[in-house]
Amino acid sequence: MSTPAASSAFDARPLIEPADRATVRAYVRDLRASGRAPAPNIASRAVFAVLAVVAVLFVFGSTVIGVVGGMMTASGGGFSPFLIAPILVVVGVVAVLATALVRMFGARTGERWWRLDRFARANAMTWYPSVSNPPLPGMVFGIGHGRIASDVVRGERPRFVEFGNYVYRTGSGKNESTHRWGYVAVKLSTPLPNIVLDAVGNNRLFGSNLPAALEGSQRLSLEGDFDRFFTLYCPSGYEADALYLFTPDIMARFVDHAAALDVEIVDDWLFLYTPREASTLDPATWAWLFSVVAALLDKLAQWERWRDERLAAPATGAAVPARDAAGSAALPFAAPAASLGPPPGVAPEGRRLRRRVPWAAIIVIGAALLLMLFGPLGVFASIIENLSN
Repeated sequence: MSTPAASSAFDARPLIEPADRATVRAYVRDLRASGRAPAPNIASRAVFAVLAVVAVLFVFGSTVIGVVGGMMTASGGGFSPFLIAPILVVVGVVAVLATALVRMFGARTGERWWRLDRFARANAMTWYPSVSNPPLPGMVFGIGHGRIASDVVRGERPRFVEFGNYVYRTGSGKNESTHRWGYVAVKLSTPLPNIVLDAVGNNRLFGSNLPAALEGSQRLSLEGDFDRFFTLYCPSGYEADALYLFTPDIMARFVDHAAALDVEIVDDWLFLYTPREASTLDPATWAWLFSVVAALLDKLAQWERWRDERLAAPATGAAVPARDAAGSAALPFAAPAASLGPPPGVAPEGRRLRRRVPWAAIIVIGAALLLMLFGPLGVFASIIENLSN
């Protein structure tokens, strides 16, 4: 697939300009014929149609029964061909409604694909309908099952940047839960320590909305008002490195542009997470996310100069040859003129944050379950005791 040409300016017109239905249908046919999009899911459409039938019967079923019953009473309880008419009307309405709903659902999906594909091309990027088990190292991508990223908009030059919506499920059966995230993934030029900025503004009742609970001992307080917007976690022993990476000007960029987003730095990736869709048909959301990425990358040049001193080669104890008067070393090779630092990378202790068990949430959920299980028994026992007295 060819890389789209670079765009001179942000172009959101494909998201809002009128769409011709025939053009969209032809686009979807070509998309599926090329293998870029999956074939229609017949099973899901059948389930959707059945639900539509049940809904119509629930709304109009009692009315039909009443009409048929009244007609039977009027005819003396005998059979009449006219009794079939109300039933046929309901069946016809159900069939038309189910077909219309299925077609409308498919048309909306096709139009969404058409718009996002054209939007990506207009902005020098490429759109993908879905990516199963995306191979990304962020904390949300290795949890649960049924992992899939959808409406992925990706640019690969001059720096890899990807926007997408991500879904995974945990549990099974009645206890299965679906988790949805919007994300932005930015490839960095060098690996960095695993650092998390947990946005305070999107936390839930019992604390962070992130899927992983991090040990509190790794929390680092930064200067100014930064702690009002983010809780920063860094590996133990990497506090000085975090202060080097998060200088006041970089902290200001995060506060001004990304205060509504959770941030994770892991390996050579920068992730931005949001509980709502990141790949959307809303031009304002795209303008915001594009500006966030641009504002952050504009200040991250010093991040790519960072090196982990823990990876420096240990001293061997051998004597270092002295330089002669001309400044050259007594070596059988020419040494580099510049002083070399450690190679790019992160020592093992800085690659991942330590996680903890979310005991507070477990205790609250356990107490609620105990109340649900034993509360009614207690009420019943109290009633029996009152009756016996």
